[in-house]
Amino acid sequence: MSDRAAIVLAAGKSTRMDTDSPKVLHEICGQPMLSFVLQACRLAGVERTAVVVGHGKSKVKKAFASTGNIDWVEQREQKGTGHAVLCCKKAMAGFHGTVLVIAGDMPLVRRLTLVELMESRERADDGAAIATTILDDPTGYGRIVRDSEGGLEAIVEHRDCSPEQLKIREVNPSYYAFDADLLFEALEQVEANPDTGEFYVTDVIRTLREAGHGVSANATVPSADATGVNSRLDLAIVARMMQDRLQMALMGEGVSIIDPDNTWIEADVTIGRDSTVYPFSFIGAGARVGSKCRIGPFGLVAQGESIADGKVVGPLRGMGS
Repeated sequence: MSDRAAIVLAAGKSTRMDTDSPKVLHEICGQPMLSFVLQACRLAGVERTAVVVGHGKSKVKKAFASTGNIDWVEQREQKGTGHAVLCCKKAMAGFHGTVLVIAGDMPLVRRLTLVELMESRERADDGAAIATTILDDPTGYGRIVRDSEGGLEAIVEHRDCSPEQLKIREVNPSYYAFDADLLFEALEQVEANPDTGEFYVTDVIRTLREAGHGVSANATVPSADATGVNSRLDLAIVARMMQDRLQMALMGEGVSIIDPDNTWIEADVTIGRDSTVYPFSFIGAGARVGSKCRIGPFGLVAQGESIADGKVVGPLRGMGS
């Protein structure tokens, strides 16, 4: 396996959320959304991680103080995604493998997507590989523009699209894998957008192509996983999607959930086989529930609480087995 690293962009303020907290610390199913991105990177085999922070940097660093193997990089000025990645050049000094670049507000990212993305770049020895997705409504996303042979030609931001490009449904959810050396060489050549004054990581694609390096884009991201968080509504939508994912995993492990829509189970929960969770129950993050337990209805298991095998939590107590 080639050396693998990740750069996670977590410096945004998110004015649309109207919050005093850094966006990446808002919780999805009991955990900061940034934790899901970091976990996916680790599970994908990433050996070192740089997290770019800005707004509320001390809060973010404190929240992840116990998480090892993170280089914290400050982006003092908000000058775009390309500038944020370039800030990591020193932190990535001496690294010559594949580097993922991903936003910290994409908690639905899956390990398999990142593995396939990195392997795709490494097999072809390309300068970059991008994981794309197809959306029914691509409004707001950068469009994937392909040449006559189907190869990646450019990523065009929504505001810069021509009427024809706006019809493109293949979009960029911002999952990238780069050759680390070529990435930082190209970033040094990227020019600021004349309208915003910002530097964009998407412009690296054009720079690499012009230098003769291979780039590829493959539609490997499930459309649902491309949902990022930019508002309180997005936060609720993504939390519901994550909840469905967590419950499906537990049911696949032999747990009965009678009414999934009226049950809430946070992240990092374990429940033993043949346990049953009844409606209107809540199980907090990090809880450990044994086998053959009954939770609810209206059962409450606090965050981090442990429930022994065969126990009943809630009004079902006394109903028998």
